[in-house]
Amino acid sequence: MLTIGELASYAGVTVRAVRHYHAKGLLPEPERDHSGYRRYDAGAVVELIRIRTLAEAGVPLSRVRELLQAGDEEFGAAVTDIDKRLRAEIRQRQRHRERIRRLASGDSLALPAEVVQILDRLRTLGVDERIVRVERDGWILLAAHSPERIPEWAARKRTQITDPPLIDFYLTLGQALDRADSDPELVHLADKLAAYITHMAEDGGSDTDVEPPFAELMDTLAFDTAPPARRLVQLLRTRGWTGWTRLEHVVPTPAEGATRPR
Repeated sequence: MLTIGELASYAGVTVRAVRHYHAKGLLPEPERDHSGYRRYDAGAVVELIRIRTLAEAGVPLSRVRELLQAGDEEFGAAVTDIDKRLRAEIRQRQRHRERIRRLASGDSLALPAEVVQILDRLRTLGVDERIVRVERDGWILLAAHSPERIPEWAARKRTQITDPPLIDFYLTLGQALDRADSDPELVHLADKLAAYITHMAEDGGSDTDVEPPFAELMDTLAFDTAPPARRLVQLLRTRGWTGWTRLEHVVPTPAEGATRPR
């Protein structure tokens, strides 16, 4: 005969768990012997292992009680159902593991392969990693918002990053990230960007065409990550362009034209 501690040890649970199962009515509580101790037999060990196994499989204790009282056929069917559920959970956890693995690998977590290739190309060209992160996060938003248009936008982007003026702009922007809004380099950067946008518009190209509210969300993301971008938008307006994600041609007001640095 076994003490409660020995019973718990054989079944691989704690004494506290045994008492909990007693309180729930899952495991019969034997009478105390003449020494005042409760003694358990081998059958109690088997029953406790069944309880532990079902509980660890995620079966609610109320259902465990029902299964312990069920016949062999009902118990077998229930175990089959539990096994199916566990297999489904394993498959789900394997998918989670894959996502974690992809997370560790970087950009591929939430982005299609063609976008990851674009980001890798920017890095190869020497673009500042902070700018690459802005691009990456923007693509994540775009992929969630309009996944069906990613191939179109990615193809356009692949063409754009073969254009030396745009690459020069990226590199200059990287140099400007650590500078103050008043830094004159931002003025030169605005000139470069305005020239590139004008060139792109003349060739019939356009920037990512999303609705204004979503463009504003994308702009906020860029401005928070790369604050000089906000100042660049202000400078671009004096050069006839407004926006960041969604660029539009505007006619500068006389006041804006007058404040344009020469």
